Amino acid sequence: MLNETFHTTDIRRIAIVGSGLAGLTAAIKLKHEGHDVIVFEKSRGPGGRLAAKRIVDGSVDIGAQYFTSRNPDFLPFLKEFAGDGSFATWNGQFGFQGKDNQWQGFPDEPRYVGTPRMTAISRALSAHATVIAETRIESMVRTDKGWVLTNSNEDEVGVFDEVIITTPPAQAQDLLAQSDLPEPAAQLDDAVSRVLPCWAVAAHFTENPWPRHEGMRCDNPVLFWVANNSSKPGRASADQVEKGIWWVLHANPEWTERNVDASPDRVKSELIAAFRELTGTEVEVTEALSHRWLYARSEGGANPGHLWFPEHRIGVAGDWLSGGRVEGAFDSACSLVTARSANSLNR
Repeated sequence: MLNETFHTTDIRRIAIVGSGLAGLTAAIKLKHEGHDVIVFEKSRGPGGRLAAKRIVDGSVDIGAQYFTSRNPDFLPFLKEFAGDGSFATWNGQFGFQGKDNQWQGFPDEPRYVGTPRMTAISRALSAHATVIAETRIESMVRTDKGWVLTNSNEDEVGVFDEVIITTPPAQAQDLLAQSDLPEPAAQLDDAVSRVLPCWAVAAHFTENPWPRHEGMRCDNPVLFWVANNSSKPGRASADQVEKGIWWVLHANPEWTERNVDASPDRVKSELIAAFRELTGTEVEVTEALSHRWLYARSEGGANPGHLWFPEHRIGVAGDWLSGGRVEGAFDSACSLVTARSANSLNR
């Protein structure tokens, strides 16, 4: 539980760029400190990598597939601000393919998903924040009144005392560079070099092509992760399962980099072919859709938790600063809010 809203005598107007889990967490926590917070999102709705695509009978999770919880504050935060019904435990068998191509079991720990889709969490969290969607922030200009933010149409969207950027590192670096902040931008060089892309495909099979596992980490020239989306809680009724099963296929970064500009039809064909070879299935595919993630995840590098530039009153947060997992976005936002609040008290 967060404490009762704290009304400080130093109320700040704060802009947050990006409405993924990091941005929404920061917005909620700063709002409860008494600040005036606005979140800007370039897409139609919040979510970031908590993404899903609509299908006839529901949706498929095309981004992050599940999350774990090691921070004791994470699940209580979700329960308080997203609600108990926004996520549930994904029970099932999960396999890891070793170098010998044999399947091994995943570590035994709870895995959670949004219900009835991953975006349920971010949609619920966004109800506690002011989110302005379909607004891409292109630059920030420092004036005597504060940071003036400008969108992609070169319209000014507001003046703010502080700005928190929660986009992927490449986009955060571009925004800093376009805002005449070369030194903060340079601090993201290593993170940008570690960003990995991912082609994702959702395929509808007439019956379950692989009953042995619900999710699998693959050691494969094409595939990195495959999962039975219909097995997740809240995804499909018994009648819908009888009509077929949706699986989500994620390509590995190396294959994606070689095929980053490939046509969606070719990507769908090659990922489904790789899945068939992996599982030996001949079950018919009746429908497929794809999505290209240019900034899917970061691998390796330092994990400072967040970046805070007190002389500029600008912060950067995201899962890529805290281990790369979904929960890392929450951890990063929390550490940034703590750091900027402590800095404000010492000013």
